[in-house]
Amino acid sequence: MINKIARSVADALAGISDGATVLIGGFGTAGIPGELIDGLVEQGAKDLTVVNNNAGNGETGLAALLKAGRVRKIICSFPRQADSQVFDGLYRSGKIELELVPQGNLAERIRAAGAGIGAFFCPTGYGTQLAGNRETREIDGKQYVLEYPIHGDVALIKAERGDRWGNLVYRKAARNFGPVMAMAAKKTIATVHDVAELGTLDPETVVTPGIFVHQVVRIERVATQAGGFKKAA
Repeated sequence: MINKIARSVADALAGISDGATVLIGGFGTAGIPGELIDGLVEQGAKDLTVVNNNAGNGETGLAALLKAGRVRKIICSFPRQADSQVFDGLYRSGKIELELVPQGNLAERIRAAGAGIGAFFCPTGYGTQLAGNRETREIDGKQYVLEYPIHGDVALIKAERGDRWGNLVYRKAARNFGPVMAMAAKKTIATVHDVAELGTLDPETVVTPGIFVHQVVRIERVATQAGGFKKAA
């Protein structure tokens, strides 16, 4: 019987090794798998390459993972904001490597990994430092830069509901990078607020099929700084 429900966050994260490339979903505070990130801090894997839209907020979540000294390199599109002091300090002191990628390119590079695409040409970044020394090509009179897929050893994502087969349903904007990251990683771990009985999820609402998911962990709903689910008055 296929049952991908993990007993705990710790069980789900067991086996993540030093030097792994970890894809972490989320956009700001929307869809951040906070419990999995906290669990990764406790798990102890180090020398990680982390792929996320930004480089952490405040002192919690991804910022806590950076502060713990577990991340060697971060690949993201938006590393600096008002509360990115942890990343700023590490980067300025030379303790973390940054690969800056335009947001659309980041999403497409991850998607390409899941789709089995070896490389693709994209116009964004042409003529700037972001293009580096990569190959360029003129196509129909427009200049493009060669981009390569971003593969992950593991993806940590947050969904709304799931079943024991690993089928996932997301909540609105919390979906963001979750589906493409699930496809691009060798192992995908997802948190859900509700575990549905097998066969009760409407197939039309399943965004990530269970074939891309390896472990599902149920978590409680909590309020976030940006609002999210509020506790009853």
